[in-house]
Amino acid sequence: MNVKALLIHARWHVSLSLVLLAGWCLPLRAEPPLIPAPPELPAKAYLLQDFYSGRVLAERNADERLEPASLTKVMTAYILFRELAQGHVKLEDMVTVSEKAWRTEGSRMFAQVGAQISVENLLKGMIVQSGNDASVALAEHVAGDEAVFAQLMNQNAERLGMTNTHFKNSMGLPDPDHYTTARDLATLTRAMIKEFPQYYPWHAIKEFVFNDIKQVNRNRLLWRDPSVDGVKTGHTEGAGYCLITSAVRDGDRMVSVVLGTKSDTDRANANQALLNYGFRFFETKPVHKGGEELAKARIWKGEQTEVPVGVDEDLYATFPRGQFQNLKTAMEVDADAMAPVRKGDRLGSIRVTFNNETIIQRDLVALQEVPEGGIFRRALDHVLLWLKRRQG
Repeated sequence: MNVKALLIHARWHVSLSLVLLAGWCLPLRAEPPLIPAPPELPAKAYLLQDFYSGRVLAERNADERLEPASLTKVMTAYILFRELAQGHVKLEDMVTVSEKAWRTEGSRMFAQVGAQISVENLLKGMIVQSGNDASVALAEHVAGDEAVFAQLMNQNAERLGMTNTHFKNSMGLPDPDHYTTARDLATLTRAMIKEFPQYYPWHAIKEFVFNDIKQVNRNRLLWRDPSVDGVKTGHTEGAGYCLITSAVRDGDRMVSVVLGTKSDTDRANANQALLNYGFRFFETKPVHKGGEELAKARIWKGEQTEVPVGVDEDLYATFPRGQFQNLKTAMEVDADAMAPVRKGDRLGSIRVTFNNETIIQRDLVALQEVPEGGIFRRALDHVLLWLKRRQG
């Protein structure tokens, strides 16, 4: 091979090497995350929801009205926690067990008629041992009568937005007018955990001794999964086996509700499957802090012409694991707001999207008040607003 041929051959090898090197250096094309469908579970209804963002990650018949059985006691506990927080009831208050409470059917903490038992022990007997006797005793202590207490339950359900729920008793014995849904129970559970972090840990107690009788919590996942810290089991012949669970892994919290399985094992396995699915394929991060100024809204006829807006509570987004960089936010701020403006008034909205899908949307609210301006300011803004609308 002559010199000229050798040079041509060498250049060809160099060129080929550069092409191959360039190919290796090119960034790999980002592929969308692979998210399988949620598990299909042997239950009448179920729902998996992120605690912080509220995003629902799996559901089936989540709005179907069903018997809640002892999951009812989550609302009874919620009301007692509110009464404690408001100072109407104290943990050390002694409650006299009525004959009605003593005679109540179903699971019991074995409270004797006429016995004096503290509110704290009754709460633990209801939460851990699922004592119907404890539920009735607490209801009578708060409201004087269980039927009156049921009115409190329904008022709180309405306040929380539990639109497909109605209670007739404090413990969950069957009644045609006593029903709820998986979605409503998740709403209630999230409210309880958020509002009463000082009392919620009682739902992780594995056993409780009263009257020298030790009973264990029926929530199998408290033993099986160290990330689970609640919430409540339930069972009647009509309702089947039901379970609400909540768990925390790496700072993320999920709430799962399973209604109407055929066995204790089935309800535990179904909740475990939901929790594992949620934590494996999704994560949650804060996007904006509550009270943080995100934009300014134009205010007409006010003492000032602008007001800072933001979200009233921390804004979280739940998205496929490892895809935080692909979140996008967009804001729409009202341009025609009139004074007076109160702190907390809605002045727009913020959307968080992932791959062009809206995963959460919240109101933008005024972060401070804007009183009505003086006569000169109102007159000037009246003219400016008229010109603006005429041009637009």
